Amino acid sequence: MQLFGNKLHLTSQKQPEEPEGKTDYSSLVEGCKSGNRLSQKALYDALSRKMFAVCLRYMGDREAAEDVLQDGFVTLFSKLDSFSGAGSFEGWARKIFVNTALMSLRKKDVLRNTEEVDAASGVSSESPTAVQQISYRELMKLVSELPPGFRTVFNMYVIEGYSHKEIAEALGVSEVTSRSQLQRARTLLQDKIKEKF
Repeated sequence: MQLFGNKLHLTSQKQPEEPEGKTDYSSLVEGCKSGNRLSQKALYDALSRKMFAVCLRYMGDREAAEDVLQDGFVTLFSKLDSFSGAGSFEGWARKIFVNTALMSLRKKDVLRNTEEVDAASGVSSESPTAVQQISYRELMKLVSELPPGFRTVFNMYVIEGYSHKEIAEALGVSEVTSRSQLQRARTLLQDKIKEKF
């Protein structure tokens, strides 16, 4: 991960993908479309753990993440007919859960009280030795402790790979706000990492 450079996308420590063929999503989706309750349960079981992790990253607490997870599954089951079969079903589902979390955060207006800043102060250009010492799990815990607006933009940009333009459109804010939230999130994370190490 690059926390200190111009690019801030997660480039390592990605969660391992499930081996191809482990879950047969196509048969589960077809079963769900035909109203098969066992297929619905199997699809829920196959996705719930991963999608809960996505919801938790955005919402920051378990109770809110559980609400978003439930709302996300309602949306997923109601939109199964719109899945074309092209591409990864899990990736398609993930977008639904991210969008459900974003809708919940928009309702809470998480970016309302944020200030637009040109650049955060105190950003160090030192070698990221502390970052090299922190595990993925520890880093995700620190991300979950960020204020909601910072956490949301950080997750969208660094973890999901959205551009600032896409973030601005999704959250109904300016690109400058998206950039400033990311910069401030990065600064807070750096401070938290320095405190820890």
